[in-house]
Amino acid sequence: MAQKFGNGRWVREGFLDNRVEGTVVGRVVFAVIGSIDFYLRGNFKPDIAGEVIQFRNGRFEDDDMAGQIIGDMANPQLGTVNLISLDPHPNLEPHPYVEWFTLKKDHYRFELTPGDAWVLSHEERKAIDEESQRIRETLAKQESVQPGSEESTDWI
Repeated sequence: MAQKFGNGRWVREGFLDNRVEGTVVGRVVFAVIGSIDFYLRGNFKPDIAGEVIQFRNGRFEDDDMAGQIIGDMANPQLGTVNLISLDPHPNLEPHPYVEWFTLKKDHYRFELTPGDAWVLSHEERKAIDEESQRIRETLAKQESVQPGSEESTDWI
């Protein structure tokens, strides 16, 4: 499944943290479904690699339609980064772009308006340090369970 989140209008706010090489953790708040924690293998693109970004969507809509489209989205989101950048394409105006694949091969992405996301300063990072660490420690264990490995067996 590919889902673009209505040009990002169903994404309210969040943060993504790539300070640990090879992983991106964070939390994103969506319309109707609320907060979703993220643990993705991979890195941001070079423009923000190793940084923490925060975003707040100026075009957010808490639209009931979101529940019909993204209501079954898994929480947490475990998978791999496809592209996370504040400047995703040289021929387009720089803008926040977040795209990932889940372990179940669902494909999601959202784009925001330029200025709706920013790199956190060293001081601002302190406010999310504990939450990033909690997400990383909790979800690293779950991420290692591959889809299908939790299926029941004939063993009793």
